[in-house]
Amino acid sequence: MIVTIDGPAGAGKSTLARALARKLGIDFLDTGAMYRAIGLAVLEQRVDPEQVEQVIEIARSQQITIKGEKTFLGGRDVSELIRTQQVAQASSQVAAIPEVRNILVAIQRKIASQGSFVCEGRDQGSVVFPDADFKFYVTASVERRARRRYEEMKIRTPDISADEVLAEQHVRDERDLNRRVGALMRPVGSHLIETDNLSVDQVLELMMSIIQSAAQESS
Repeated sequence: MIVTIDGPAGAGKSTLARALARKLGIDFLDTGAMYRAIGLAVLEQRVDPEQVEQVIEIARSQQITIKGEKTFLGGRDVSELIRTQQVAQASSQVAAIPEVRNILVAIQRKIASQGSFVCEGRDQGSVVFPDADFKFYVTASVERRARRRYEEMKIRTPDISADEVLAEQHVRDERDLNRRVGALMRPVGSHLIETDNLSVDQVLELMMSIIQSAAQESS
């Protein structure tokens, strides 16, 4: 079974995907962590994320492994390193490169072919897994999403301000919506969930009810 959760940055996709995977008893595939890992590799090699050919070569040469909640780059646990604002910005830039997306999409499909997964990202239900068993599109206002990201990021980056995160959120939304490849869109056949006034548990309950109802109808 493949379940996809798409939506804009800061909508709570990762939190929901992890919780839903636990509920369903299947694995969580953090595709966003893969792009962050490439972003980290680019920064560590002191390459400008705008240098397309160099970024592509880096993406091709990296061994990225996802094991549960952990992300490994060349066998090194980078789970914490990829969660900084600098890496987030770099990952957004490298994700705009079609060749990088092709490399990672191939990896994602290979991993998913080996089991059942909840996958979250920006184009999981529209591009990577268009035939997924269940598709969800979660969203929220830009202010609410920026607030969520600020609460997460200030733990690792104490000097960051809420205004900085909001400004970056606007820039990232604009970039994600207007990408030539892998642009943010609501997948065909997806269930729309607006999370502004819903808790994680409420959204999770809604998702489970949709999946369980479909299972009952097919039985």
